[in-house]
Amino acid sequence: MTTLLISDLHLHPNEPAIAQGFLAYLEREARHADALYILGDLFEAWIGDDYRGEFETRILEALKRLSDAGTRLYFMHGNRDFLIGDGFTAATGAILLPDPSIVELGGERTLLMHGDSLCTRDEAYMAFRTKARDPQWQAQILALPVEQRLELAKQIRQQSGEANSNKAEDIMDVTPSEVERTMAEHGVRTLIHGHTHRPDVHRLEVDGQPAQRIVLGDWRSDRGWQVRADERTAPLLEPFPL
Repeated sequence: MTTLLISDLHLHPNEPAIAQGFLAYLEREARHADALYILGDLFEAWIGDDYRGEFETRILEALKRLSDAGTRLYFMHGNRDFLIGDGFTAATGAILLPDPSIVELGGERTLLMHGDSLCTRDEAYMAFRTKARDPQWQAQILALPVEQRLELAKQIRQQSGEANSNKAEDIMDVTPSEVERTMAEHGVRTLIHGHTHRPDVHRLEVDGQPAQRIVLGDWRSDRGWQVRADERTAPLLEPFPL
């Protein structure tokens, strides 16, 4: 029973190589897995389930073919695609997961997160995250015409890029004490997340016990990242060529 986990693809029409690599990944790797978990930021921007251009439609149809073929598909919101909802799940056969969620991987309880909630030192982002997860704010955004939402998404991406360029590197990474607190709260020794674009396996201690934090990488035009696990094998972080 093979489980694959990915995140931070940031799919966008302006990055066709990543999109094509993802479509090939669904046919090549994911089709042979029992389950695929997408831990947020599948898309660079998602303005609502009611808008699907040609690009979005192609991705959703490929995900539906995967789930129809028997691979269980799970999705967790990221900071770019937090407006994904029931329309997306109906179109793809995916199951929406709360952030955080606990699953069993390699015979061990494992905590899955997008990872942005762990970056508590980035106060400006945390304030935006609170607003973006507010159902009333989301309803206001979804009530706007499509053209306004497209422009708003463009502005948010631009502002985010400008803000991040002026932030210290450690501020945009996870807060170690928050990682330990979160893992202890959920009683786990393995955490898998994305968001930071810093793929690595970090060894740490939680309540005096050895633990690990596995960070998925963001996809580029020539390389993707995944975590692979089965019932006998602990989660393994793997880069692969697209």
